[in-house]
Amino acid sequence: MFTAKQPNSLTGNTVWGNRRGVAILVAIAVVAVLLTAGLALNRRIRSSATSAIHARNQLVLSEMAVSGIHTAMVMLINDRQENATDTLQEDWANPEKVAEMVGLIPFEEGRLDVSIIDERGKIQVNALVKFPEGQQFSASQRFLWERLLDHVFSLFEEMPDTDPNMIINSLKDWMDDGDDEAITGLSGAESDYYEDLEPPYGCKNRPFDHLGEVALVQGITPELFSGAGGAAGLSSLLTVHGVSAAGDDDFTFDGKINIATADIAVLAALLPPENADLAEALADFRIAKADETFTNKIDTAQWYKNVPGAGDVTIDAELISVSSDLFRIISTATRNQITTTVDVVVRREKEKDTGRWICKTLIWQVE
Repeated sequence: MFTAKQPNSLTGNTVWGNRRGVAILVAIAVVAVLLTAGLALNRRIRSSATSAIHARNQLVLSEMAVSGIHTAMVMLINDRQENATDTLQEDWANPEKVAEMVGLIPFEEGRLDVSIIDERGKIQVNALVKFPEGQQFSASQRFLWERLLDHVFSLFEEMPDTDPNMIINSLKDWMDDGDDEAITGLSGAESDYYEDLEPPYGCKNRPFDHLGEVALVQGITPELFSGAGGAAGLSSLLTVHGVSAAGDDDFTFDGKINIATADIAVLAALLPPENADLAEALADFRIAKADETFTNKIDTAQWYKNVPGAGDVTIDAELISVSSDLFRIISTATRNQITTTVDVVVRREKEKDTGRWICKTLIWQVE
């Protein structure tokens, strides 16, 4: 009699169990893949969102800072339409007045800080050499530099490890036309000196285009250029701007300094050495007030003679003025703990075609 063979229950259970185990492993693998992909997608979305928020913040900050620049330009143009002088007694030089103007700009959130600095209140480094000839010292500018360095050196607790005469001669060699290796005096420097440095570079033999180039000149130490120990460095007292036409395709630098806006260190350099201690008195005279009204007139280049003790003092008339056409505007926008700063140098000039006053941008830097 034929008897049907009964299935082995143990074997069947094992097969089904294996299949169920494989299915579970496959399901886990699929979930793991999906989870990994989901996490990666989430990271990408979050990164894209963060980038979009950052880009939006940067755009808003940039527009805020630019609006501050334009507001300052309007103040400078309005000032020129009202008078021909530029002093610390005017609205553009008053931080509170500038803040009031900036406050008229509507922002949902954030803060905007704007300052205006007269570049003509600084020493024109390029005026040290006579251009367009470009080979000889300007005598009045050399004397100015000698007094400037004496004053700046005196501000340091430790005397800078350099020599003022070397600095002045090296500045001339950097700018004078023609690298003929005939260095100025005994301490100047032409290309052979700079090419032996590490890294090497050449002597420009042209005017400075950027203030940072001054730090490359022999004798200009980092401390002397940037300042140290509370002492101001040369970088805050100098400007490379101030070029003017001197005939067909020729240029020059008049070297005039606005005595009504100059820093105390610059005022000290303008004064005769025996009267350098009057610099602080001149600075105070410019901003003296009574009942919120300025008490002293400083609208002529000879106003300094009205300062007590300065009646017999004479400053070289070729060096000073009380007007400007060059200004630095610094506009800093802050929002969500992020800041953007726009640093601009403008020249205020009248358009020939329209007769309108404008501010022409010379340098535009974003930080």
